[in-house]
Amino acid sequence: MLRLVLPKGSLEKSTLELFASAGLYVRRGSSVDYKGTIDDPRVESVRILRPQEIGRYITDGLFDLGITGRDWIEETGSDVESLGQLRYSKNTERPVRIVVAVPEESPWSSVSDLPQGVKVSTEYPSLTSDYFLANGVKADIQLSYGATEAKAPEIVDAVVDITETGRALRAAGLKILDTILTSHTELIANQASFEDPEKRKAMEQIRTLLQGVLDARGKVMVKMNVLSENLDEVIGQLPSMKSPTVNELSTGDGFAVETVVEKDQINILIPDLRGAGATDIIELPISKIVP
Repeated sequence: MLRLVLPKGSLEKSTLELFASAGLYVRRGSSVDYKGTIDDPRVESVRILRPQEIGRYITDGLFDLGITGRDWIEETGSDVESLGQLRYSKNTERPVRIVVAVPEESPWSSVSDLPQGVKVSTEYPSLTSDYFLANGVKADIQLSYGATEAKAPEIVDAVVDITETGRALRAAGLKILDTILTSHTELIANQASFEDPEKRKAMEQIRTLLQGVLDARGKVMVKMNVLSENLDEVIGQLPSMKSPTVNELSTGDGFAVETVVEKDQINILIPDLRGAGATDIIELPISKIVP
């Protein structure tokens, strides 16, 4: 039914791990194969391609559903339906920014200070051209194939580059003048495919599975037994997502209590629960949380 396209490169491993955790394991002949399959009736085929190309291919109808960054969607002018952000790896948990940066020792403190004809190196020529045009600065934009931050000031006057913290730019002796775009990784769909009720249902189901995995990450289920006289004190210790589930035990002298908590809290929480009177405490991993 759905033709999927997933990102190759820095996001490849974490993307495949996300799909596997969602029960959508991508099978390939080898780790360098660009084609794959998922044993699921909702998925017809899988391709693994560079994220720079994915938005355009989905716009053209070559694929129904895919994952890429908002930066490449905007750079390629892709007309797609966004099904939401997916923050599933160290590369995607925080947004990245496309910024304008210049040498630290330069006299420029804003984009309006840049001279006409300023030389700019970037992997995003379209976004960069539109940005400088909108700011009334004529720029000589040079396409970069990597190591963009290393090209100023010897080769160019400024760079437009992607950054998360700005650390790499500072290490290269650059300062940020402005942010052009803030980008997250997104699940995107072809517009016509999204309008098809059957395909749209399949897309939303896949999104639910993927988001369920992400919502479960960093969380665990904790279960315990509590005597009636200790129930209020134990519940008071629980940082529940909503409210804990409480069921009376068959013996009638206590309750079974369960809830979901952050994994990084559990080592502090368990001794506190034990001290409040909880017994038979069990910690369980969670694969998905679907509201």
